[in-house]
Amino acid sequence: MLLCYCVIKSFCKYSDNYMLLSKLAKVRLMTIVNSDNDLELMAHLIRRAGFGANRKEIERRLLIGYEETVEELINPSNTTSVDPHEFIRYYPMWWKPGTMGGLGQAPWVWTMINTESPLQEKMCLFYHNIFATGVAKVDHYDEIQDMIDFFRQYGLGYYKDILMRVAKSPAMIYWLDNNENHADAINENWGRELLELFTMGVGNYTENDVIECSRAFTGWTLEHKLPRFHMGRWDWKFKFDESDHDYGQKTFLGQVGNFDGEEIIDIILSKPETASFLARHICNFFVADEPQVPAWSVIPPIDQKAIDFVSDLLIQTNYHMGITLRNLFNSSFFKDSLFKRVKNPTEVVVGTLRMLSSSYIPSPDIMDWTSEITNMGQDLMNPPSVEGWHSGTEWINSGTLMKRTNFMAGLIGEKKYSGVTDILDVLKNKKRTPVEVVELCLDIMGPLKVSNKTKTELVDHVAIEGEIQWNRTNEFPVTESKIIELLQLIVSTKEYQFC
Repeated sequence: MLLCYCVIKSFCKYSDNYMLLSKLAKVRLMTIVNSDNDLELMAHLIRRAGFGANRKEIERRLLIGYEETVEELINPSNTTSVDPHEFIRYYPMWWKPGTMGGLGQAPWVWTMINTESPLQEKMCLFYHNIFATGVAKVDHYDEIQDMIDFFRQYGLGYYKDILMRVAKSPAMIYWLDNNENHADAINENWGRELLELFTMGVGNYTENDVIECSRAFTGWTLEHKLPRFHMGRWDWKFKFDESDHDYGQKTFLGQVGNFDGEEIIDIILSKPETASFLARHICNFFVADEPQVPAWSVIPPIDQKAIDFVSDLLIQTNYHMGITLRNLFNSSFFKDSLFKRVKNPTEVVVGTLRMLSSSYIPSPDIMDWTSEITNMGQDLMNPPSVEGWHSGTEWINSGTLMKRTNFMAGLIGEKKYSGVTDILDVLKNKKRTPVEVVELCLDIMGPLKVSNKTKTELVDHVAIEGEIQWNRTNEFPVTESKIIELLQLIVSTKEYQFC
């Protein structure tokens, strides 16, 4: 039975200290030649600005350079490097999936696994958790997929563009009842969440501001849609109904005027509180786990200087997300934030698969992998509420931790993946002590630092067979099996749950 080192009681005691390990200076897979922090820093960037990568990909980016890699990530050469029609050719009923039995998010998961523009997909995940919109109410995966598509296309541009597109998104309009927001009977749902969760945060506006904001968005509604047809459902479309819009004078955040929705968003973005609130979202997602969003009005940020740095950038750049992230990724506090975030379930599944292979066809496995993300607690396109998912250590309980370790250990045990055979290849044809084997595998899998207790247990497991000697051909199967067991134990450690 696989020994699991992930003890719940000790999970939250994970140390932020990190040992500087080796880097690769030549393009030869996993050949360790000297010791500095280039390798671990690049791996850190790719985990946070993407979903991680195998060592070959990290080496390639090392040759490009850190700052150049940041530029490549924030300026992708295409909208998406994955052809969405390829998935549809395998699964034509996913074109207009409706509810699709809970797997309508499979095309997005497949895109995240295969994309060559990982930051675009990471931004989709970032926005999806802020503008949380679920199929449980919307009942149309394809409408929520349309939101993901414009997150992908515009997510590294101006935040105002995202807000405007979200405000006109049929999925969001229905999700937050703005189709029920009328000039003679306002519905405050969209106006309240725009202020509370999407821009300013609790404590920075009044109840009257919520009412006046909601008035400005009256008439922002949906076109009636045709009934479904034999291949799926027709699209919803945004409609501005002039006859149902409140054109009266409004007093909002201290300003008076006949404001419409876009002018309301402009006023919101002019407030420094909005920049600070969005900065905390950015730092929570890309830098280090913060308390949950409802606590932000009463619990100060973990690193106020980092929040101020990002907030100032947002204001200076008129909320340009790409420029802000460029400066964030090159900042010292980002580079010092190794392993300060618990991986969310999407990062666990997508990151493991990207480490093990460079591309995947839309095989039936994609349905299982999509279900694994849900089983670990993150049902993509179906968040538990408008608040999105709680992150950090709240991702971890006895059930989800077992799901994580079983999934990762199962994949890492499959020699059919090139990533596994690559790791075995770097260990072959050389005699190594158990300590050397463990240290090399920890380096390959991270680089990763574990506690002394965990490292001792890993070494003891390897030492059962004595020194690892690969040049005895008849022992290859035994040796490979022992190394694979070691890799399975490494992905089962509590330290491996952080990114």
